[in-house]
Amino acid sequence: MKYFQCGRYRFPLHGKQSRTLVMGILNITPDSFSDGGKFLHLESAIARAEQMIEDGVDIIDIGGESSRPGSAPLSLMEELDRIMPVIYALRDCGKPLSIDTYKPQVMREALLAGADMINDIRGFATEDAIAVVQSSDAGLCVMHMQNNPLNMQMNPEYADVNLDVGYFLQQRVSALAAAGVATERICLDPGFGFGKTLEHNVAMFHHLPDFLAELNLPLLVGVSRKSMIGGLTGRPTSARLAGSLAAALAAKQCGANIIRVHDVAETVDAYKVWDALVASGTYSNE
Repeated sequence: MKYFQCGRYRFPLHGKQSRTLVMGILNITPDSFSDGGKFLHLESAIARAEQMIEDGVDIIDIGGESSRPGSAPLSLMEELDRIMPVIYALRDCGKPLSIDTYKPQVMREALLAGADMINDIRGFATEDAIAVVQSSDAGLCVMHMQNNPLNMQMNPEYADVNLDVGYFLQQRVSALAAAGVATERICLDPGFGFGKTLEHNVAMFHHLPDFLAELNLPLLVGVSRKSMIGGLTGRPTSARLAGSLAAALAAKQCGANIIRVHDVAETVDAYKVWDALVASGTYSNE
């Protein structure tokens, strides 16, 4: 596959024009684990998006419902009330807008409003979700999650986390392809922290190059400030920048195509230095 089609935008995956894309997190929520409440109001959300654009973000990922461990579902109307004004305000900002939702009704309204990508933590697991996105040109992120945010971290178990996650992702890709969705529109997210222990997360990280080889689709990695970083460093959420940057660089080295982060400016800078000092001489994702 030569490119990732993301609505109005097309990102090359190989050659000199390709690079690891930085997806900036914009949570329109009062209760997200790291930045809940900071961008709940339209003015603050727009200001945050403008700052991310200035910092070099490639994709803006807008979410109205927290998916932190233990979070309860949000009503349809409340999610729409949170995200739709932000989509309308930012749809001509010059960057692709990704919408973090699993609700088909929200997907539909977001696409009609101009969103370029749907990021579904449930991996488009229902026929309704597939029906909404199949005829669009939006990019689709298929993520793996065991159970749901309310109970996913209670006691996650796998026979083999990499085999189980890989099988799920392949099944969802096959279902989308059967509905006529072009593979150029699909990227995959193993779902770090979504029904996984620290050991599961580390095992999946080691397996990233194999996921790429086995599934032959772009990979999105989201570990920014997560409990995985806390487990490895012993740091609270507010002090996980260094660990998150280390994970972002490791994901890049493993071949990740998109990295989803809270700290856009720092990640963009780290990647600039990496590309200048390391990647150009020793690493290629061709």
